[in-house]
Amino acid sequence: MSINRGRVRWQCRRALLELDLVLTRFLEQHFDRLTDDQLADLDDLLRCDDYDIWAMVNGSKACEADRWKEMIGLLSQRAPGA
Repeated sequence: MSINRGRVRWQCRRALLELDLVLTRFLEQHFDRLTDDQLADLDDLLRCDDYDIWAMVNGSKACEADRWKEMIGLLSQRAPGA
């Protein structure tokens, strides 16, 4: 089953401003290069509550699933020059 990239990109729009900013940067830097497996992991991660995702990204909560660790790592990267 193929995952719709447009739908996943739309799901990256979040109500929590901090997470929305992180995901916007992520989309610009990484989204177009994601493999199908990475896209599936991101799609699964985005089903979580914004506050849970944000806590994993900022390191205040451990990542709940091994398969999400790569995505959390990408989301946690600082923008160049930041």
